[in-house]
Amino acid sequence: MATLATFLKRSTLVETAREQADPYRLRALPNDHIYFYAKKIDNSRVIRQADPAARGECWSAVGAAAVLLMLGASIVAPHVGSVLAGYKLESLKQERQTLLNEKRDLEVKEAGLLSPGRLNDLAKARSLTTPLPGQVIHLDIAPTDASFARNQAPLAAVSQ
Repeated sequence: MATLATFLKRSTLVETAREQADPYRLRALPNDHIYFYAKKIDNSRVIRQADPAARGECWSAVGAAAVLLMLGASIVAPHVGSVLAGYKLESLKQERQTLLNEKRDLEVKEAGLLSPGRLNDLAKARSLTTPLPGQVIHLDIAPTDASFARNQAPLAAVSQ
């Protein structure tokens, strides 16, 4: 049994030992006294025995993973489809706007080409004149003989 006198005597011995030691010496690292040794184990002669239950567990895991994959795909597929449909809709809107702009440009160009002033200029350049009143035939008043529509002889005359 330790008494107070022996305890005090020990503490003074420890203090004097610390004072005599090198003051610049570092303290020891934790677990510095433990040495690890790795022994090489040769298992080349050991033959693994098949476990019949392991095959069933493996196929169960594969089946469960497949079911989870199908479930995940069925949850994600509608969202992906709606996103792709949105992209398609936006591209179709842009294409429609492009076609409307192109149509408007073509209508403006057509109106410019068919303007009366341009047509008069083209007629003057090609020496065309205004038709005389007798040269104009209005189609809403059709003559009974329809002679203006025939450019060739009747079919009966051609076949003979």
